[in-house]
Amino acid sequence: MPGLAPAERRVAAAVLADPVAAARSSITALAGAAATSETTVVRFCKAVGLRGYPELRIALAADAARAEIRDDPRLGADITPTDELADVVGKVAFADARAVEQTARQLDVEVLGDVVAAVAAAGRVDIYGVGANALVAADLQQKLHRIGRVSFAWSDTHIMLTSAAVLGAGDVAIGLSHSGATADTVEALRVARRHGATTVGLTSFPRAPIREVSDLLLTTVAPETTFRSGATASRIAQLTVIDCLFVGVAQRHLDSARKALRATYDAVGDHRLDPATEAPAAGA
Repeated sequence: MPGLAPAERRVAAAVLADPVAAARSSITALAGAAATSETTVVRFCKAVGLRGYPELRIALAADAARAEIRDDPRLGADITPTDELADVVGKVAFADARAVEQTARQLDVEVLGDVVAAVAAAGRVDIYGVGANALVAADLQQKLHRIGRVSFAWSDTHIMLTSAAVLGAGDVAIGLSHSGATADTVEALRVARRHGATTVGLTSFPRAPIREVSDLLLTTVAPETTFRSGATASRIAQLTVIDCLFVGVAQRHLDSARKALRATYDAVGDHRLDPATEAPAAGA
């Protein structure tokens, strides 16, 4: 929805408010419910990857049928202060699973392939993220480092900017921002791009400012609610994309990646406890 024009967003809101009713409505009725025109409804359909309104109705009907079989509709509701802990667990798990599923479904594999190629060939990869995004940045850096790729994760604004200033052609800068409007991350990508690095943005808001400084843009889908704002389902969605990126890069360097993973695993072997003795396990 954040990537849609205002009138198209109203159509999306009407569809989300009652998908079953939308599947049964005429285009005129849906346009009326969204206080817009039939032409806008058609534009909305095309904006979300459908050929037209009939295809939208079919997709909604099919999704409703799957949801009726698979999901308890209460799980998609917001978490309330009176929810039992078991309900909280169910709702959080539902939101996280849905974020992974929807992110994978809409992920542009062609763009992801371009990012994989750029990272696999890069002399250096710098990853920028603040707040919860910094945790995901650190995860990607650790994964790339374990397969021998030179990578750094930065969350301090000054270090992000100075790091970006020494990048150049053949390097990659990756900026993580759920909102796509984190000033520090956007500015770091801008500096990296100015110095010749390939810039990659990862966001849930494809029309946000991060788009303007990203040579390649990857997107996530992360439904957030009152108690899950910004840093929960969005983090799971980002990690899904990060894992896909990492595996794609590892495939490009399969032999060296396997050797590096084995070496790094063995390097910490003496720091694992033997479950039977609670003593360090030799070669574990």
